[in-house]
Amino acid sequence: MSAPVVVVMGVSGSGKTTIGRALAEHLGWCFRDGDEFHSPTNVEKMRAGESLDDADRAPWLAAIAHWIDARSREDAPAVLACSALKLRYREFLREHRPQVWFIYLRVPRRELQRRLQARHHPFMPASLLTDQLQTLEEPDSREPRTIMLDAVADVGTTVETALGALRAQGVSR
Repeated sequence: MSAPVVVVMGVSGSGKTTIGRALAEHLGWCFRDGDEFHSPTNVEKMRAGESLDDADRAPWLAAIAHWIDARSREDAPAVLACSALKLRYREFLREHRPQVWFIYLRVPRRELQRRLQARHHPFMPASLLTDQLQTLEEPDSREPRTIMLDAVADVGTTVETALGALRAQGVSR
């Protein structure tokens, strides 16, 4: 099997980038933020407070899949921060990619709002949280290669929990 690619997923404010970057650093793996794959049109739309629809997200997901495939060809393990809000998005990224795992960061709405008020994101305003929560199709235990984590603890604790869960599933290099 190819080198693992772990997708740290969740809504805005869940800690995808922070946890993903720390996880990658701990593992010594490459890290990318899914936001880097958005087109300028998508970025401007979000900056204006407009939600993306499936048509907007399709080329973004294709670019992410291309990046995952490139990591596989290079046999390079990686961590990716990506909202992956809908089941079909996750299925698309998992399709023909048995090395892809998801870690879903579950955070209560009140904590998400607190986090978003305390940070600045270049194009993801806090106003889009409600839409993201409405769009989110939470993974459950039937979804393959998916780990659900409550992510309200500090970064170090959440990363340690993620590492333990990945080890328990045999995901390592």
